[in-house]
Amino acid sequence: MHFTVITPTHNRRQFLPEAIASVRATITAPLDIHYEHLILENASTDDTADWLRTTDQKGEALRVISQQTKLQPGPARNILIRETPADSWLVPLDDDDVLLQRCLYHYADLVQRHPDQPWFVADFLRVDEERRYLPSEDYYAWRFDSAADMLKAIFKAEHFIQGNVCYSRSLFEKVGGYDEEIEMAEDLDLYVRFLLAGHLPILSPHISHLHRFHTSNVSIGVDADKHGADLRVIYDKYAEQLQAVGVERPG
Repeated sequence: MHFTVITPTHNRRQFLPEAIASVRATITAPLDIHYEHLILENASTDDTADWLRTTDQKGEALRVISQQTKLQPGPARNILIRETPADSWLVPLDDDDVLLQRCLYHYADLVQRHPDQPWFVADFLRVDEERRYLPSEDYYAWRFDSAADMLKAIFKAEHFIQGNVCYSRSLFEKVGGYDEEIEMAEDLDLYVRFLLAGHLPILSPHISHLHRFHTSNVSIGVDADKHGADLRVIYDKYAEQLQAVGVERPG
């Protein structure tokens, strides 16, 4: 099995070294799997690009691609995924987050135990800027009986998914990749298409990563009203399919 961690980065010199170090600390034994970390240097204006060029970080498990014009997260991830093997398993990691050492091992174990399933979801923990644990802020994935039930919970704003997933490149290609026009919640848009294609994720009981809260998070300012507006944008794209399985438009 081959796993690829995908990380677009823009102006994250403060946090990116820890994200890279966390992937390189991955322990997969006793499973015989391969992994790599693909980074898109996405037109940074701080010294992120210089650090990536000059710091001795480029082991065989790390590849860096440079992008001169800043892209939205969707097209940035599409560029990285086009560089992966056709049979790769894809694991998104934000450039300010920290992957846990056994994350890829647990996903690989799930792949072996569920060979016909194309995507998996795990829990994650929230930490502050200095990686201090934030009590009562854990993210916990839910178990659903059907893809329709999960879609209903998503569009009722009861449940959401972020970078706590692993999915096959073949499923990614099947649904058309990340939407390059959407400005926010491009990851949720992708996962909605996974569900509409009839694929309910397998829930893993492991912790995938530490999600860092800080003053320059991309999601700063996304309150309930903004999330509701994003849900309506996504719903309207797939309204006919969603209505067919009983999912109502968010109010």
